[in-house]
Amino acid sequence: MKPTGPTNIRLVRMIRNLEIASRVNDAPIWKAVAEKLKRQTRRRIEVNLWKIEKYSDGVAAVVVPGKVLGEGEITKPVIVAAAGFTRSAKRKIEEAGGKAILLDDYAKINPKGSHTRIVG
Repeated sequence: MKPTGPTNIRLVRMIRNLEIASRVNDAPIWKAVAEKLKRQTRRRIEVNLWKIEKYSDGVAAVVVPGKVLGEGEITKPVIVAAAGFTRSAKRKIEEAGGKAILLDDYAKINPKGSHTRIVG
């Protein structure tokens, strides 16, 4: 049987970096995110901005183990870490005063994953 999973080199590196961050920092959040990123393409998570707006109360950052889409509005200045962003989603997040960064970069900024919520 042929193995499934991501073939995109950038995504494979991101998964490997998250698994390393989980082991080194004893942070199970990064292992869980890496496992969700290993899914088949059609089963990967895509989250719209309105959902991030809905679930970002009381947290410093939101982690999306997949792609962020630009549907809806966001008014809260929140850090959004994801595997990918559409142009409109990134623009709307930055206009609201937030930051749109990649998952492995956020794992370096917040190695324990504290005050972070997984959406998706």
